[in-house]
Amino acid sequence: MSRTARVSPGAVLFVVCSALFLMPFMLSAVAVALPTIGRSLQASALQVGLVETLYVLSVAVFLLPMGRFGDVYGRRRVFIWGIFLFTLATALIALSLSIEMLIAMRLLQGVGSAMVNASSLALVVSVFPSEKRGRVLGIAISTVYAGISCGPPIGGLLTSYFGWRAVFVPGVVLGLLSSWLTLVRMRSEWHEAAGEPFDWGGSLVYALAISAITLGGSRLDAGGWAVGLLLLGILFMGLFVALERRCRYPILDIDLLTGNRIFALSNVAAFINYGSTFGVVFFLSLYLQYAKGMIPRDAGLLLMLQPLVQMLLAPVGGRLADRFPAARIATLGMTLCCCGLLLAANIDLDMHLSLVVGTLLLLGLGYGFFSTPNTSVIMGCLDKRYLGVASGLTGTMRSLGMTFSMIVVTLSFSLFMDGEAISSASIPSFMRSMRSDMLFFCILSVIGIGCSLGRLSLFAWKPGRKAEL
Repeated sequence: MSRTARVSPGAVLFVVCSALFLMPFMLSAVAVALPTIGRSLQASALQVGLVETLYVLSVAVFLLPMGRFGDVYGRRRVFIWGIFLFTLATALIALSLSIEMLIAMRLLQGVGSAMVNASSLALVVSVFPSEKRGRVLGIAISTVYAGISCGPPIGGLLTSYFGWRAVFVPGVVLGLLSSWLTLVRMRSEWHEAAGEPFDWGGSLVYALAISAITLGGSRLDAGGWAVGLLLLGILFMGLFVALERRCRYPILDIDLLTGNRIFALSNVAAFINYGSTFGVVFFLSLYLQYAKGMIPRDAGLLLMLQPLVQMLLAPVGGRLADRFPAARIATLGMTLCCCGLLLAANIDLDMHLSLVVGTLLLLGLGYGFFSTPNTSVIMGCLDKRYLGVASGLTGTMRSLGMTFSMIVVTLSFSLFMDGEAISSASIPSFMRSMRSDMLFFCILSVIGIGCSLGRLSLFAWKPGRKAEL
C-alpha cells in the first residue's frame, strides 16, 4: 500500500528536478573531458569510447526493470538508492587511477541514473492531480534540457582550469544535496503493485537483448560480428516478448501495448522522434568543424541553441497539454521537427549558417512541443500501478531511438565514405551521407506524425470539456 498522506507535491517536484538536472549534466560534461581523460590515463581509443558506450548501455538495460521494481517495492526507494549509487560512482570516478576502474564506475553510474530516471516522472505523476500533469512534467523535463545545456561549458571550464577530475565534483555535491533533500522532504512511499513478484527471468533476457542490440548496432562498421550481435539481440527481444506474454507478473505487460492504442502509439512516436532527430546534432557538429572550419568551442556554442530552446519551451508545451488535447500538441511538435529535418536535408557547402540556425530552432521548437505532451499522454493513459513501467519504457524508447539513429549514421558512412576518414578530400562524400540521412530521417518523421495522429479520436475533445489525450 502507498502512503501519500501529508506529502508536499512541491517538495517532490523540487527533489526530482534536482536529480533530473544532475544526470544529463554529468553525461554532457564528461563528453567534453573525454580527450583529456584518455591522455591522462593512457587509454586507447576503444577504451575512451567505452567510457560513454557502457554508460549509455547500462542506462538502457536497467530503465525498464527498475521502473517495474519501483512499482513493486517503492518508487521512493528506487529513487534514493539510484541517487546514492550515482553519487558514489561519481566520487570513485574522480579518484580513479586507471581507465579500467573508471569504465567500471561508469557502469555503476549508469545503473544509478537508470534507477533515478525510471522512478522520477512516476513520482511526480503520483503526487500531482491530472489537471496539472502537463505543467509539472514540463518543469521536470525542462531541467533535463538545462542539464544538457550547462554540462559542456561548465565541463570545459573545469577541465581547462582544474583538470578532468574536477568535472565530477559538481556531480558529487549535487548528488549529496539530492540525497539529503529526498530523505528530509520526501518521506512517503508509492508502490501500487506492492506484493507482486518481480520477473527476474524476463529482466535477464531483456538485459541480454538490449546489450546485444546496443553494442552490435553501435559497431556495425566493424563487420560481421557486429551484425551477428545485432541479430542476436533482435532474437533475444523476440524471446523476451514471448516470455512476457506467458508471465503472470511481467516487467512489461505486453497487453499494455497490444490492448492500449494510445500507450502503444505514443511510445512508437517517441521512438521515431528520438530516432529521427538524435543524429542531426552529430552531423551538424562535424559539418560545422570540417566543412565550415569552425573551432570546437564555437561549434559547441552554436549547437547549444537547440537544448536552450527546448529548455525554455518544455514548460510551455506542458501548460498547453493541460489546456488542449496533449496528443495534438505533440503532433504539432513532431511536425516542427519534420520541418527542421527537411531544412537540414538542404544544407550544402555554400549555405549560410542561418540555415543551420533555422534547423536548430525548428528542432528545439519541435522537441519542446513534443516531449512534454507526449510524456503526459503516456503517463496519463495507464493505471497508477503501471507508472514506473510507463516511466521506464519512455526512457527506453529514447535510448533505443538514439541507438537506431546512430545505426543509420554508421551504415550511411559505410555506404558513402567506405571507411574513409573525414577530411577536406572526403567532404563531398560526407555531405552526400549527411543529406541522405537527413532526408531519410525526415521521411521517418512523417511516419511518426502518422502514429501521433493515430492516437486522436474524433470525439476526444469537445468545447467545455478537457481532452484526455
